[in-house]
Amino acid sequence: MIQFNVFNNEITHIDNFPITSRSIFISTLPGLEVSHDSVWWPNMAITRELNILITGGARGIGRELFRHFLRSGHRILVIDSNEEKLAYISEKLPRWSGGGNGRAVIIKWDPRNRDSIKNIVKSAQAIFDGRLDVLINNAMTMPRFWSNGKAIDDLSEAIMEEWDTKIAIGLTAPFLISRLCVPLLKAGGTEPPQGCIVNISSTRACKSGPNHEAHSAARAGLLGLTQSMSVSLGHAHKIRVNAILLGWIHVVTDNRSVYESRVELNDELKGKDMKWHPTGRVGMVQDVFKAVEYLMGAEFVTGQEIVLDGGVESKMIYP
Repeated sequence: MIQFNVFNNEITHIDNFPITSRSIFISTLPGLEVSHDSVWWPNMAITRELNILITGGARGIGRELFRHFLRSGHRILVIDSNEEKLAYISEKLPRWSGGGNGRAVIIKWDPRNRDSIKNIVKSAQAIFDGRLDVLINNAMTMPRFWSNGKAIDDLSEAIMEEWDTKIAIGLTAPFLISRLCVPLLKAGGTEPPQGCIVNISSTRACKSGPNHEAHSAARAGLLGLTQSMSVSLGHAHKIRVNAILLGWIHVVTDNRSVYESRVELNDELKGKDMKWHPTGRVGMVQDVFKAVEYLMGAEFVTGQEIVLDGGVESKMIYP
């Protein structure tokens, strides 16, 4: 059995850690009750068990990636900075596993703190016995715009603090954790997918709106980092690095009551929202699953960017 202190980011106990066992490893949170009803995510392309690390995995798209890969029977390390969201997914983990072979460890981190990132990689080495198949750099601070209605011409020091935070989480953290995970990714296996990094960016790296400077800069920087790492890590270690640019992806909210009611896509969105997209609908988390799994298994694809926006970026729009 392995136990983690979720909120101090450290391993507290390892006992003959059988990562291939059918046990689900979760952080113990006193007073939480769990249900064991199954979830509905389908299995997709990857057929062998993988070791997967997901940053920002307790919220939004990161949480849905976690649910999907858990349901698919993989071994996952989920890291996030939000204690409330970590507690929630820990509570729901047995239900989300659907009684399958998937296993997960959940840890809190501070993506602004380099020592915290280093500790995460040390934990990953212990959890996965030195072998990591897939690193998904998903964490990014929200909202996209400056807080409290600030704009780029705001002369206060607060806006620079926001800049530093967004760049630290959205660009520096992916660089550092990717670099430190290289030994684990090199040991990721002898059959594809092997040595794979997937960076989750946004179409706001290419097109933006007012007062999105820090968010857009971090998202665009992640694309440059993807290009450079794909060459450096590919030639040196055969580690593939790709990026996904997300457009409008509808996640059924981080609100617990709404999330658990399983509101249908069409119930929350207006027809004009759907028609804005050439595909006739907004994106769904299943679209992200498919793109990530494609990049995980496409052994001849590296340094590439997949745009998931339903064709919106292709439209010529005038005011």
